[in-house]
Amino acid sequence: MNNVFGYLRAYGKYTFREKKFCDVDSLLLSQFCYLKLEGLVPRLKEDGQPVGIAELEKHPDREKMFADTRFEKNNRRLFDLMASSIRFGSMTMNYFVDIVDEEIETQFSAVTFFLDGARPYLAFRGTDETIVGWKEDFCMAFRGSIPSQDYSVIYLTQIADRIRGNFYAGGHSKGGNLAVYAGLLCEEDIAERILYLYSFDGPGFRPEILERERYAQLRPRIRKFVPQSSVIGMVLQTQEHYQVVKSAAAGLLQHDPFTWLIREGRFVRSESLYKGRRILDHAMNEWIMSLSEDQMMRFVEDLFDLIKAAEVEDLIKFDQDRKKHIKALLEAYKEMNADEKKFMGKLLGKLFRYAFAGEADKRGSYKST
Repeated sequence: MNNVFGYLRAYGKYTFREKKFCDVDSLLLSQFCYLKLEGLVPRLKEDGQPVGIAELEKHPDREKMFADTRFEKNNRRLFDLMASSIRFGSMTMNYFVDIVDEEIETQFSAVTFFLDGARPYLAFRGTDETIVGWKEDFCMAFRGSIPSQDYSVIYLTQIADRIRGNFYAGGHSKGGNLAVYAGLLCEEDIAERILYLYSFDGPGFRPEILERERYAQLRPRIRKFVPQSSVIGMVLQTQEHYQVVKSAAAGLLQHDPFTWLIREGRFVRSESLYKGRRILDHAMNEWIMSLSEDQMMRFVEDLFDLIKAAEVEDLIKFDQDRKKHIKALLEAYKEMNADEKKFMGKLLGKLFRYAFAGEADKRGSYKST
């Protein structure tokens, strides 16, 4: 069995006319859009000419693409294999958007890929290293919509006006949620042009979103994949159908798509999530839905006030000096009043229990929907 790198070595020699676009290709593009493309790919508002992957390879600012040191090694390897392959070597990119706005608390990024022999692919980036991006993710649990979801509808609509024919859209983690949300909220004539909406371990939706008539229409075209120990992808997971993929990692590390197993050009499937994980995911969603909006807002605001007080600027810097920042977080927690400590302690305890407990239980199963 292989991962995405093995897939590229085995299938990178084929054009999309020889081997049709598939789920694994979608995952590759959903991961590629995590690269830092600012200044390398024309922005949406520029209406510039698409840039080829070969041009990025020779660009003087090439190194900027790998600024996220947490995933630098795998992202470099991904880029090199895609750039040197026949399958992706002629790929071009355009209409890049990257928004980080602390005032409205949003992190949104997307880019459109043009493939020789396959339809265009609109890729929505998942949560990056910014703290504001993580705060927005937490807000997803209690708000009807978050700013990045609204941006996703605007982006899909504007790209649909610029390209002809049908297209794909997808993303990993929050990016998968954004792709599906955009499909559910865009105009009917645009929705009809969507071939598939891909969500790779992306969070689900509050019930009011899935009750929309559009969801029933698009449901056969929504392809959601989650690993066996999925946590992120099972948040607010209710009506959506999903397929379970085996991973070489354990627990929360399975969220990393580089760990997903592939054989003969397809994901290695499992019939179900791990039993312990499924039970905890169900309990987590019941807990989330039981909290009032005021409780959730208070929890999110208190949590990120704590992070701000500890001067955690982003996850890259946190990772570079964990001991320092963990100590600062503990000190900031000590400064909270008794009522805040009790409230935060209770909810954080629940959150960590649902996220980390039951990871090793690989016995038994509940079938996926």
